[in-house]
Amino acid sequence: MTGNVAATVRQRAPATLSPMNEFDILQSAAAGMDAQRAALDVAARNVAAAEATPGAGVFERMVPRFALDNADLAGDAAGDDDSEPGADPDDAAGLPVRFLGAVPERGVDVDAVTEMVAVLDAQRAYESDASVFDAGKRLAERTIDIGRLQ
Repeated sequence: MTGNVAATVRQRAPATLSPMNEFDILQSAAAGMDAQRAALDVAARNVAAAEATPGAGVFERMVPRFALDNADLAGDAAGDDDSEPGADPDDAAGLPVRFLGAVPERGVDVDAVTEMVAVLDAQRAYESDASVFDAGKRLAERTIDIGRLQ
């Protein structure tokens, strides 16, 4: 999860990592892109809330929550399921980062400028993860090509 997105991350105890293969980079990049997509959704909701009530109403700022699934990185898919409403557990199956939902940030009102900065940060992080995914795809293609030559 890259970027300067305000998010709460909960991490489990470290697990023993299994050896990596050529496609792990694709899974990691996809997990990062999924996390940034969720952060963009929450920031877009915050921007809409800020624009809906300019100066009159008050909306609490929503913050995305994520969990790092170290056990999934080690090949152990078992884990606690403390996801919140709004998060689809089937969408995160097998990914090292799970979106748990959004929670209100107590005492902080939505500010359009702050949320637009969060949107830009999440967008840049998404693009970075997409670049990593593209590099991983090229690496996997080259690996397959080398295997064909032998």
